[in-house]
Amino acid sequence: MTIDWNAFTPATALAGGGLIGLAGALLVLLDGRIAGISGIVAGLLRPAAGDWHWRLAFVAGMLLAPLLYALATALPAIRIEADTPTLLIAGFVVGIGTRFGSGCTSGHGVCGLSRRSPRSLAATLAFMTAGFVTVWVTRHLLGA
Repeated sequence: MTIDWNAFTPATALAGGGLIGLAGALLVLLDGRIAGISGIVAGLLRPAAGDWHWRLAFVAGMLLAPLLYALATALPAIRIEADTPTLLIAGFVVGIGTRFGSGCTSGHGVCGLSRRSPRSLAATLAFMTAGFVTVWVTRHLLGA
């Protein structure tokens, strides 16, 4: 892996991370809900009466934000170094992990750690370790 230092933009990365933190903080402070994307989307798939409006607004905001950003500046080129079957398998495995871990990286890693949740710490350590091991195995043992 190489870093294109000419395209390295820590300011926009910092701003994006700050906005994610702000959105998570506002959701928990104003509505008492955790900004865990897998839980939010799961709630849309099994809607409860009066509970789907905020979920739909949150997901719509996530989908519309890049489109609004594109109006202000050019979006970076997207380069995916995996074929479609690999992406489908990876998505399936991540989905299984979010079910077993009772949440995803946003719910545990962003919101749970900021609330000092021991369960979120364990989940974050588990998925980060799994990610590190997966990259190491695919790059060094499988040569991908």
